[in-house]
Amino acid sequence: MALSLAALRILLGSFFVLTGAAKLAPIAAPVSQQMRALFVRFAEVFPLRVFGYQPDSVSYQTAVGWLEVLAGSLLLVGPPLLQRVSTMFLILLMMGAIFTLMFLKQSLSTCIPAFVCLWLLLLLDVCQLLPQTEKVARPSRRRKTSSMLKESWE
Repeated sequence: MALSLAALRILLGSFFVLTGAAKLAPIAAPVSQQMRALFVRFAEVFPLRVFGYQPDSVSYQTAVGWLEVLAGSLLLVGPPLLQRVSTMFLILLMMGAIFTLMFLKQSLSTCIPAFVCLWLLLLLDVCQLLPQTEKVARPSRRRKTSSMLKESWE
């Protein structure tokens, strides 16, 4: 179980580092132009827009890229506490991505990667919680003394 969790953590961490780096560095001209056009649309439906804040699309793309690189790196090589924090942060980031894609009425095939990442992050988070829950919920195992055995028979 620990090996599969480590593999999932490495897979997700690497994925987010790579997708964040793709947002930061121009890969190829058509891909960069397409991503820039997407972030123009994403900035128009930014969730904090209702509070009067609408980011610049280039700044928004850069911020999301750096956040993905940082959280993915912490997920890869950070200590357990920071891995948990980065998992929670990436869950929030994926929920925001799904909200944005749904608000823009994108096709289901466009939303599937975000849903899969969200599901895998939730799975990782729940599986990281299980060992801690078992430690708390596990009753103490005391040795039964002869007086305890006599009481149980009576």
